[in-house]
Amino acid sequence: MAAVGFLLENKKSPVLWVDDRFHGGRLDKAYREVPANTKVKRFMSFADSTKAFREVTEVPPQVETQKDAYQTLKTMNQEETSHIAEAADLCIQLTEGLNEEKGVIKQTGKVSDANWTETGQWSININPSSDTSSQTAMSNLLVLCTGASPTSAPLPISNIKEVNLDTALSPTKLSALLPQDQNLSIGVIGASHSAILVLLNLYTLASSSHPNVQIKWFTRHPLRYAEERGTWIYRDNTGLKGSVATWAKANLEENVLPNADISKYLTKITTPKDDVGEKAAYEQHLKGCQYVVQAIGYKADPIPGLKREGKEVSVKSDHKTGGFVDETGASVRGLYGCGIAFPEKVTDPEGNVEFAVGLYKFSNYLGRVAKGWKA
Repeated sequence: MAAVGFLLENKKSPVLWVDDRFHGGRLDKAYREVPANTKVKRFMSFADSTKAFREVTEVPPQVETQKDAYQTLKTMNQEETSHIAEAADLCIQLTEGLNEEKGVIKQTGKVSDANWTETGQWSININPSSDTSSQTAMSNLLVLCTGASPTSAPLPISNIKEVNLDTALSPTKLSALLPQDQNLSIGVIGASHSAILVLLNLYTLASSSHPNVQIKWFTRHPLRYAEERGTWIYRDNTGLKGSVATWAKANLEENVLPNADISKYLTKITTPKDDVGEKAAYEQHLKGCQYVVQAIGYKADPIPGLKREGKEVSVKSDHKTGGFVDETGASVRGLYGCGIAFPEKVTDPEGNVEFAVGLYKFSNYLGRVAKGWKA
C-alpha cells in the first residue's frame, strides 16, 4: 500500500496492484486482536503521507457499513497505542479508495514469475484468483511487497505440537485450540514483543477458562525495552513497547516474577546462547510439553521467479535504496522492494543496526527513496 501511494506521489502511474485479498493484508487477516506497539499519531502520519491517501481519507466512506477508520483514529489519544484492528481498518479504507480513478488497477491473484526483456521492461505473469489461465502485464518497474511470516527452527523433541505464532497471537483462536479439560504444558520460545504477548494470552487463559495450563518460557536474554532518548528511540524496532512492555515490567522481571500471580502458571528457563547448550535445555525442559510456540522472528515469504532475458537471476535486497543486486553485485534494473520483507536498514546514534518495520517507517522510507526508482 505504501508503495502504491508513493508511486502515485512520484507520478509513476498507472499502477497494477496484485494482491490475494485487498483487505488490509496480514494486519487484518491475522493480527486484529494484537495490541499495537505504535502510537496512534504514527498511523495518522502514514495515512497523511501521500496525496492519494489524503484524497481517500478526506471523503467519508460511501458504503454505510464501511468504517471511517481515519476519523476513528483521529478521535483517539494520539500519544497512546491502540490495537492492530484500528490500523487494519485504516488500511482497508485506503485500499478501497485507491481505485482506477486514481490510476490504480487491482488484480486479485499472485505474480508467479517475471522476466526482464530486451525492450527494457518486465514481462510479468499473474495467476488470477478467479481464473485458471494466467495473464501477462508489461511494466517498467516491478516492486516486491511480498511480506513475511513467522519462522520456526527444528526442535530436539518429537511428539510435540507446534502452535503457529499467528494462532498464539489471537486469544480467540488460541482459546479454541487448547482443550479446557486437560492438563497442558506449553513451551514458549523467545523474548520478543510477540513472545511476551503469547505469554500474556496464555496467562489470561490459565487464570480463567483454562486453569490446567502450565507455561514453560524459554529465553536467551533479559527483557529488552524501547527507550525514549530525546529525538530518537533506543531499540525502536526490537524493544518492548506499549501495553505489552507495561505488563512485562509488572509481571516478568526477575524481581517481580516470583511474587506475581503468573508464577502459579509459568516457569522461566534461561537457555544458553550457544546451540549445544540451548539444545540440551530444550531436551530437558520441553519433555512433557504437549504444545510449543516459537516466537523467534519472521522470514521473508518467497518471491516470484525472476529472469533476465530468459535466464534465471538470484537477487539480494539493498536495504538503503529499496533496489536489488544480482549474484555479481550489479544492480537489477527496474526491480525494487519494501515492507517487512525488504525493510530499511537503520543505524541509531549509538551505532546499533536494526531493520525499520512499521506503517509509518515504510512510508518514511519510501518518501525518501521511491523518487529515485527507475527502469
